[in-house]
Amino acid sequence: MSVIRQLSLGVDDDERAGAFWARALGYVRRPPRYDGDDWIVLEPPPGVPGVPLAMDVSGSPAPDLPRIHLDLAAPDGDLDAEVDRLVALGAQRVDWPYYPAEPGPGEPRYVVLADPEGNRFCVAEY
Repeated sequence: MSVIRQLSLGVDDDERAGAFWARALGYVRRPPRYDGDDWIVLEPPPGVPGVPLAMDVSGSPAPDLPRIHLDLAAPDGDLDAEVDRLVALGAQRVDWPYYPAEPGPGEPRYVVLADPEGNRFCVAEY
């Protein structure tokens, strides 16, 4: 059975995207593996679970309605504080009409943001 070893994002400015996601996730940049390896790959610090996140320059714009996106869990369930932190790092709020304004009982709240490259992601109070 296959396992996800890495997630890859297409970006316009890989240095800007790498800096944002490193601060957002607390990940560290992996050194290049060989001459000419120009991908920016961020990895969780040793002992921290997670999947590496890679960024490479893409010639296509970030879609408004992506078919795949990242879901982040707000630490300690403090969604508002985590959204504020991510916005302070450079994320932007996205008007997303597809989630209810008030979820049902036992359902987490979601906030949709875009990274500085326009890639959509969610933050939830799991």
